[in-house]
Amino acid sequence: MLSFRALVRAGSLLALLTGAGTARAAPPIDRLRLPSGFHIAVYTDQVPSAREMAVGARGTIFVGSMTAGVVYALTDSDGDGRADRVRVMARGLMMPVGVAFRDGDLYVSDVRSIVILRGIEDRLDNPPAPQTVVADLPWRVGDHGWKFIAFGPDGKLYVPIGAPCNICDVGHQFGRLLRMNPDGSERQDVAFGIRNTVGFTWQPGTGTLWFTDNGRDLLGDDVPGDELNRLDQVGQSFGYPYCHQGDVSDPVFGRGHPCSDFTPPVLKLGAHVAALGLRFYEGDMFPSSYKGGLIIAEHGSWNRSRLSGYRVMAVRFGPDGAVASYTPLVDGFQDNETPWGRPADVQPLADGSVLISDDEAGAIYRLTYDGPA
Repeated sequence: MLSFRALVRAGSLLALLTGAGTARAAPPIDRLRLPSGFHIAVYTDQVPSAREMAVGARGTIFVGSMTAGVVYALTDSDGDGRADRVRVMARGLMMPVGVAFRDGDLYVSDVRSIVILRGIEDRLDNPPAPQTVVADLPWRVGDHGWKFIAFGPDGKLYVPIGAPCNICDVGHQFGRLLRMNPDGSERQDVAFGIRNTVGFTWQPGTGTLWFTDNGRDLLGDDVPGDELNRLDQVGQSFGYPYCHQGDVSDPVFGRGHPCSDFTPPVLKLGAHVAALGLRFYEGDMFPSSYKGGLIIAEHGSWNRSRLSGYRVMAVRFGPDGAVASYTPLVDGFQDNETPWGRPADVQPLADGSVLISDDEAGAIYRLTYDGPA
């Protein structure tokens, strides 16, 4: 029997053979539903299994991947809103979902390690070999080994350690979020009770960490909801595996662990929507009601009797900081229960537009607005 790593690498080879460098059907973006004044276009459709995005100092868009084992660099040299070059920066990594740019270097997540490509924007045509900066992250065969990564306003690299299962009690070894110096030193756990976060970001002005968390499976179509969480102090626990969505005790692990012991979510996002990447919107292109709010990619359900998710959502906040609305921004990545796209991450750009990655279609889209302010 092939090992898990061998299976992933086999999948990576298949993705490369059937994706990059070959003709691909154009994503049917005319099927997408948008609020009035918004427009969406293909930035590129040559990024198989596209996941997290990061922006370099010179505007290069770096993209990790789930099954392709590849890290991409996208450039738009003529400024027409579409990538004219798609380059491969690294191959053969194990689920290199996460990418983070800092001080000229690109950090990339592998399942058990973090690697760095130094001086990357000077070497897009001749990428350096990845150097390992962290080699011993906890991992075991199972779910949720892939890692979204990001640098916080404290200069630390934040790395999640997802649960290696649908539901299990693994103490504090898994189901947590940690931070470290860029060289991997001085690691510190910052949050616990997190099943699998594949998206976190910091609120401008406050520096507060917000993150999505995917709820467990096999409790039914409508429970538990995925979560939008806020970290108010280091060491908070958000309930997994004992409590879900802040108010649902786990039927196996919940005994003796009341939900009142844990931090509830700021917002229940809906069951099985698979909320992934999120960013605060601070641009001036979209209507003012979007400014200061969150944009969240919902990858979509895989085990629900009717699909949920498959959309990009907007969360707006009121003057008191409480959630005022949670509404679709881009919807329609599935037709009649058949998905053709799966949003994975969102990335605002300096001009106020927003990129959306889609690992199903192997594409990045650019969302713009030209209506009334």
